[in-house]
Amino acid sequence: MEPMFSPPLHRQRHQFVIDFVKRNKPLKVLDLGCGECSLLKLLKFHHGIDLLVGLDLDGAKVKKKMHALAPLSTDYLQPSYDQLRLELYQGSVTQKDARFRGFDLVTSIELIEHLTLADVERFSEVVFGHMTPLAVIVSTPNSEYNPHLPGLEGFRHSDHKFEWTRAEFKSWALKACVEFGYEVEFTGVGRAPPGLQECVGFCSQIGVFHRLGGRGGGNVSLNDGAEEVFFPYTLLYSINYPSLRDNNILRRVLVSEVLCWTEELKSRWMEETTKRNEGGGSGGGGEEEGLSNHVRSAEKLTACEVEMRNPVSEDQEEEDERVFWTNGQRRLESRTSHSRTVSVPLDMLWSCCPKVRALSGSVGNLRRLLMDEPEVKLNPDGDAVLVNHQEQDLEEEEEDRKVLRTAGLQRPGRAPTHLNKRKSGRRTSHLEDAALSRSHVRIEQGKFEVKQSHSLTDSLQ
Repeated sequence: MEPMFSPPLHRQRHQFVIDFVKRNKPLKVLDLGCGECSLLKLLKFHHGIDLLVGLDLDGAKVKKKMHALAPLSTDYLQPSYDQLRLELYQGSVTQKDARFRGFDLVTSIELIEHLTLADVERFSEVVFGHMTPLAVIVSTPNSEYNPHLPGLEGFRHSDHKFEWTRAEFKSWALKACVEFGYEVEFTGVGRAPPGLQECVGFCSQIGVFHRLGGRGGGNVSLNDGAEEVFFPYTLLYSINYPSLRDNNILRRVLVSEVLCWTEELKSRWMEETTKRNEGGGSGGGGEEEGLSNHVRSAEKLTACEVEMRNPVSEDQEEEDERVFWTNGQRRLESRTSHSRTVSVPLDMLWSCCPKVRALSGSVGNLRRLLMDEPEVKLNPDGDAVLVNHQEQDLEEEEEDRKVLRTAGLQRPGRAPTHLNKRKSGRRTSHLEDAALSRSHVRIEQGKFEVKQSHSLTDSLQ
């Protein structure tokens, strides 16, 4: 009878480890015999792991796959507060390395059967006696299941030195527990055919070891002090994943968010100013409702999505919107002068954007983080971001078009993206160019009033 494993057996073993990680949330994880790094590729996506290490005797195999563990582009575009470091080493599990102590979890998936029985004893001393992790997961083939694997003669792999019965595996595990201060529970993956589970067991048997006494428990192997100075493992690869705990990355993400929102706030003001000028200043309460709806829709348009661990509640966001449009708007307007530069107060920006709040923590921190950023222009008092009026941006774009048409490099009416930049540093597409051109037409209709007004408050009251 052919047993059917769905999902495949190796995936079930990996899923067993992943489920353990989800439940116990270890900070430092070591995978012994990592091979092609398939388990590490899965574990790197689990939040909360600070250090992920792989060790294998075959350095060439590790080198072929190690670059697949590099951060993805999304890790740089949307960094989280997690701080993951990943390291890969070449070395033997029968050797002690002083750097490999203090792990929360050590995994050995289908590894010990590739060792000689003498090396298995050294494996026990290294893992349980020297590394002394809080937990160890060991899986190995169950030889009692072999007769139910069709076409199998001998061991399951040509490199296997042995394959244990459940009793043999239990004997080894209990001996290690007594010697090094652990307790173990037995389980497995790959269930037997119906009616055979009790007499055959799992296809892959698993022992989950927990150190007695937690972090304060565990024994130290003999001669450990003499071997602490040795570092026999060779580092093959290491990488730090981008994290918002890195001040440089935090600044980069914050600047992107600030630039995005200052442009958004400026656009909102210009749109409302144009509506006022075209409508003769009427509107009343209905307009305030429209402004509030406009804020909610704009909340979803931010181009810098950042994962936050402390999301702002909807009630708080609604309160921030009310404060912004009743108090902050007049302050924004009063800071806009004839220089065609829009001034966005930092405290209004901080209260309007939940992600800026989460990244900076306070208006004071926001000012400090932006103070030396070349992409952000602050006013002399350092309490507001200055952005160019949209009319000036459009005039600069038209100048770019004229230059290119004169040089014969472009058809009329189109500007390449690399020249079409706002002062915020954000690149815009041709579709955005068209939208901005339409906005320019609307603004032109009330251009006289905007230029003559000394503050934005006058145009919106």
